[in-house]
Amino acid sequence: MSLNFKLQAYFILILLTALRGESRYLEVQEAADYDPFLLFSAKLKRDLSGEQGEQPYRRALRCLDMLSLPGQFTFTADQPQLHCAVFFIGDPDEFITIHFDLVSIDCQGGDLLKVFDGWILKGEKFPSSQDHPLPTTKRYTDFCESGLTRRSITSSQNVAMVFFRVHEPGNGFTLTVKKVPTLFPCNVISQTSSGRFTLVVPHQHQNCSFSIIYPVAIRISDLTLGHGHGLQKPSDDCGGTGDFVELLGGNGLDPSKMMPLADLCFPFQGPAQMKISCDNTVVRMVSSGKQINRVTFEYRQLEPSELETSDGNSIPEFCLSRL
Repeated sequence: MSLNFKLQAYFILILLTALRGESRYLEVQEAADYDPFLLFSAKLKRDLSGEQGEQPYRRALRCLDMLSLPGQFTFTADQPQLHCAVFFIGDPDEFITIHFDLVSIDCQGGDLLKVFDGWILKGEKFPSSQDHPLPTTKRYTDFCESGLTRRSITSSQNVAMVFFRVHEPGNGFTLTVKKVPTLFPCNVISQTSSGRFTLVVPHQHQNCSFSIIYPVAIRISDLTLGHGHGLQKPSDDCGGTGDFVELLGGNGLDPSKMMPLADLCFPFQGPAQMKISCDNTVVRMVSSGKQINRVTFEYRQLEPSELETSDGNSIPEFCLSRL
């Protein structure tokens, strides 16, 4: 994994870590060498769990930023800003709607404003092309091409992002972010390093991935697939069953580029446990659409001492090259 990818992936990891606690205001400045990890700092703007009234949350956007809260956000260039991105993340059961209230950019002069349905870093996407309902080209919404005909864009999962480039100081845009609840979340990036989740795919022919950007111990407590039980090695063929769950590990963002670590082909009541020392762990369900599939799992971040040992049911060797 390249140094730049590591820095950007680690930047996201740090931002997600900050969002776990009380830090609600992320302030990131751009530098000439474009090392976001070195530039990160988090500050508490205000206690959002306290009195907020009915006024929407508002603040300025930075060139490199992350948002987990709904509200209205404005970017105004104070100098040419040529490589900017804002990452949006919601709870697992939320979609994200981005509405452009005001846009003042010079498309003819080389400015850029695009929304991507998901996250993308160094060419790696989440959800992967295999798991997203749209082809990659359809996942981009280019403001310079569509103008105000598409003022609102709703994501297909709990993450989205905006790329932008603004040359002229004083230009920029204002957008409003809203969260839309969904009953059956399919593709998810976890905001937390520990938790419990049930992934349900109800009679739909689709693949769903739950991504955890941490090395974790994962415990699967229940799996319902509607046929025939057990934890299979990756060499065993689960593809013939039509419905199965696979555990993936890797140091990038795209599940389709990760290493399959274990397949679960048959219904069972756990636990099935594994330690995965990768930067990113994914629980991925493949569904034929013929039945209701469900998997319940718990996960927690591995302690540093656990990363140094390799006993028990674990995957210690594939992901040893860590940040």
